[in-house]
Amino acid sequence: MAYIRVPEELPGIRGLMAFRPETARPMNDFVETLLHAPHSLTPGERELIATYVSYLNDCYYCQTCHGYIAAACLDGDEDLVRRVKADFQHADISDKLKALLVIAGKVQKSGKSVTTEDVERARSLGATDLEIHDTVLIAAAFCMFNRYVDGLRTWQPHDEAMYRERGKRIARDGYVFISQEYLPAEAGAK
Repeated sequence: MAYIRVPEELPGIRGLMAFRPETARPMNDFVETLLHAPHSLTPGERELIATYVSYLNDCYYCQTCHGYIAAACLDGDEDLVRRVKADFQHADISDKLKALLVIAGKVQKSGKSVTTEDVERARSLGATDLEIHDTVLIAAAFCMFNRYVDGLRTWQPHDEAMYRERGKRIARDGYVFISQEYLPAEAGAK
């Protein structure tokens, strides 16, 4: 049971957003821009970064939810998501994404852990300044989201089918649209 009264039927961040819809809309707009807007990194790659950071933070809800969104964006490749979480250096992803995941992992520990060498390595593998910027921002944002979800002890069901279905819907429809399910019309509408 969560530390505060949130809708019991809404797991994880969804219950918190329903509790405080005036903060939910900007968060949904932010994550929509960060993870699904047009970008040189695919939505699947950006979702993998969010998943990996959530995994490092041991946030079951976020790593599972975003893992299934990533898989849906990557033609249903759930095994790739598991490999990235377990050992991304040996996963079938680009060297550029591996370098960005190194940066994301360091941000998860402390922003000051990122080194010039980490950034230069990512650049040498083709990462642009925008991709490096957004990797750091995704990692920092998901540290916040993970702490938000876990810090209020939200309900985090272990129903893989629920996460898989939700992941497909978010990959298809985006965060802002899907948030209309649990936010008042004026808070969820764009």
